Amino acid sequence: MHVPPARKARPAILSLVDHWRYLISRIEYKADIPGSTRRHPKSRNPILNSTPSMTDPSTFNGPLHPDITPHLDADYAAFHNKYLADRPAIHKIPWDPACRVGPINLGGLEPCKVGSVRDLTIPGTPPVSVRVFTPPGERPASGWPVLVYFHGGGWVLGNIDTENSFSARTSLTAKCVVVSVDYRLAPEHVFPAAVEDSWTALEWVYEHGAAELGINPSKIAVGGSSAGGNLSAVMTQRAVQRSPQLPIKYQLLIVPVTDNTVQEDGSSLLPTHYESWVKWKNTTPLTPEKMLWFRSHYLPDKSKWTHVDASPLFQKDDHVWSQLPDAWVGVAALDILRSEGEAYAQKLKEARKNVELVVYPGAPHSIMAMDEAIKIGFQLGEDAAQALYKAFYVS
Repeated sequence: MHVPPARKARPAILSLVDHWRYLISRIEYKADIPGSTRRHPKSRNPILNSTPSMTDPSTFNGPLHPDITPHLDADYAAFHNKYLADRPAIHKIPWDPACRVGPINLGGLEPCKVGSVRDLTIPGTPPVSVRVFTPPGERPASGWPVLVYFHGGGWVLGNIDTENSFSARTSLTAKCVVVSVDYRLAPEHVFPAAVEDSWTALEWVYEHGAAELGINPSKIAVGGSSAGGNLSAVMTQRAVQRSPQLPIKYQLLIVPVTDNTVQEDGSSLLPTHYESWVKWKNTTPLTPEKMLWFRSHYLPDKSKWTHVDASPLFQKDDHVWSQLPDAWVGVAALDILRSEGEAYAQKLKEARKNVELVVYPGAPHSIMAMDEAIKIGFQLGEDAAQALYKAFYVS
């Protein structure tokens, strides 16, 4: 598959002032962020630590497969061997909503200090909860730029607390408001519930954000990781088809799902083949089996797999592609989703969009949320935030 040229991940460059501001903000843990908990390896999740089935070795993540060990980031490999190998894999145990207690991924940073953090409820049917991170300092005369952010978790796991670290750090580094959306989850709420909640939040930010949040509605970006990257791509396509159009300035797509028809052999209902699904079938933590488990909960109706709100790569309208915003796309080299992330970046490039595609060497799917344990995970977050800063303040 032809993909746009990608640069390898490099250290992010912060201004000296921003660098020291970030380091100072990390000195103390931030109890002012609602729901903030230190993502210590010894999780207190009552399901994942219970007995007997959750102590059955057949349900464990298990040791790293020899297919990927030589290629895997050393930090991640060490962390997996010490903390993850003997923990149950979510798709191997009986489903229970209590599995959502605690973090999806261990090894994440505590959120850094920002100007303010508050939780709001956006009116809708149903109402949608959001968390608003506002940077320190004086608000620009035209209002803060804003990132509307959607967490990962396969549309099944995660919540408004899941990616506090990324949201806070991005608010600080990109000098923008971050609105993190607590969309409904499957299997209780199947497709398109997450899409509708995300759209409710995005429209509210555009229509009411200036008055309620002090944002500049002409500087809206969307972003998300994994399932959240999927929702971000869907939001941009919806925005350009809205009448009047909802202007989106930029999109951050982090290890995104863009084709929900892919099978374990890499085949798709599109005329393509995703090499990464086969090459990295023995990867960690997102295996083909686990990805299909998530899909079965979110998209139980196979007739909806090709809907553009589920699989944005199925968008056939060239005009829609031509109207989409520029993008930063970050993919993990050892992720089964790598090929479809690259394919979406290629489609944007063919539509003459300015696309920065970054491939993180040695990285599996979950690195962004492991920004304390995995250096390259921290780097990914910094790269994304720096790209957003440039989109808001330089371009």
